[in-house]
Amino acid sequence: QAQLAESGGGLVQAGGSLRLSCKALALFSVSTMGWYRQAPAKQRELVATITTGGLTTYAPSVKGRFTISRDNAKNTVYLQMNSLQPEDTAVYYCYRGAGPLWGQGTQVTVSS
Repeated sequence: QAQLAESGGGLVQAGGSLRLSCKALALFSVSTMGWYRQAPAKQRELVATITTGGLTTYAPSVKGRFTISRDNAKNTVYLQMNSLQPEDTAVYYCYRGAGPLWGQGTQVTVSS
């Protein structure tokens, strides 16, 4: 069983929305959690993070369109992505700060 189980990726048209989920099996309550993404031929980049206390940070390119949240009772972090654009196409990775640990990645593809 994966330590970080991601879900919610897929194909969507520009302007659409997706919600990614990442469930952690351990250390969730003591971890800053985050989402990163990696587009083809590009470096992995930060998308958003959320601390145990709920403080959030966002990459400038997604601020105002994406929202990161966490449900401590479910050991799950979410990334709500609205107004998606083709440049958001990437593999999205969940990240757990304690450990640290990466998820296996989930593909998000936005068509124009």
